[in-house]
Amino acid sequence: MLDLIIKNGECYIDGKLNKTNIGIQNGKITTIGDLSDEQSKENIDASNLIVLPGCMDTQVHFREPGSTNAEDLHTGSKAAIAGGITSVFEMPNTNPPTANMKEFNNKLSLAKNRMYSNYAFYFGATPDNSSDLAKLKGLDGCCGVKLFAGSSTGNLLVDKEEDIEKVFQNTSKIVAVHSEDEEIINLRKKLIEKGNVHTHPVWRNEECAMSSTRRIVKIAKRLNKKAHILHVTTKEEVDFLSQNKGNITFEITPQHLTIYAPDCYDKLGTFAQMNPPLRDKSHYDRLWYAIRNNYNDTIGSDHAPHLKENKLKEYPQSPSGMPGVQTLLPVMLNHVNDKKLTLDQLIKLLCENPVSVFGIKNKGYIKKDYDADFTIIDMNRTIEIKNENIHSKCGWSPFDGYKFKGSPVYTIINGDIKMKEDEILGDPTGKPILFD
Repeated sequence: MLDLIIKNGECYIDGKLNKTNIGIQNGKITTIGDLSDEQSKENIDASNLIVLPGCMDTQVHFREPGSTNAEDLHTGSKAAIAGGITSVFEMPNTNPPTANMKEFNNKLSLAKNRMYSNYAFYFGATPDNSSDLAKLKGLDGCCGVKLFAGSSTGNLLVDKEEDIEKVFQNTSKIVAVHSEDEEIINLRKKLIEKGNVHTHPVWRNEECAMSSTRRIVKIAKRLNKKAHILHVTTKEEVDFLSQNKGNITFEITPQHLTIYAPDCYDKLGTFAQMNPPLRDKSHYDRLWYAIRNNYNDTIGSDHAPHLKENKLKEYPQSPSGMPGVQTLLPVMLNHVNDKKLTLDQLIKLLCENPVSVFGIKNKGYIKKDYDADFTIIDMNRTIEIKNENIHSKCGWSPFDGYKFKGSPVYTIINGDIKMKEDEILGDPTGKPILFD
């Protein structure tokens, strides 16, 4: 007897939608096709629904250890599965930082039996932990190295060129980079206007991003190492990175594809503040150009929650960051319905490309013997985002009041139904993600 059969769904297999059935046992896909003679403990009738491989969010900050009043691994992963996300890559800028083997193993212990989604953790780069970086090959649950070339939340910073080189030289893992130039950040601090969040993108301007990205690409290419530029925000970076593919990949966030300056700051104030910043429409348009032409590789939410009371502080005392793991998929499905990208393109960005960029094992595709992670969506279901329905501890979303057409209706993790029509089911059973 099978554990679960998904019947009659339009399943995304081999690059196209096929109406078929999927049989699951012991957390794996066992059969694809005719299952009329099979019995199962559970069944899902996916008629009029689309069955995707489990969607992944490759950039989240769940704040544990250190700032668990705003989020923790349990609540962050609950928000993930509520939004149809089956796997997350979580960031190391915690307190203490995840920048040595002791803290990395502690993170794995904190996640065990507490995270609903499957999970992997970035190992934080510092100017002096190159011996640890050399030991990461084959480490279960380690998706890559995170390098902060410019300061943001937390105290991980590697901003000197020789230290950045050392990080790339000493790791076999991909290096994911927060790419802002620390020297420019410090030089331009004088342009911050107290109480005026509109000056956030003036302070952390386009050259701040572009200068750092140029340097990262130069180092990675010279050393023949893989670099993944996170949350790209500028038209200059889009044009530059699209000419420097190969071992260089990059990410765009849903918020940079949905809201832009100055409107976002008029409407949201400091709740729109993030690093790198939301910029004007000319940058927004170029980010969409990258999406349409398949230049960028992943969509990550950069889920970075802070409590409302802290976001309400006067700028620049207000912290940068916004939640997004629960809304990533509805936001992007709405864009699919609006014909801004195809479903095929979205599946590449959230399922298939993360596999090739990070070397993930047994996920990202609906194939026999692969992990039974699925995101089942209804492209005709409209939802309204409301702060009271956000599972993150921070209790707010920049998209509060927005209506999005296209929504996840089931989240299946390792063969277990964990979300059904917005209801969270059962206990957390997420597992560490394995890598080649």
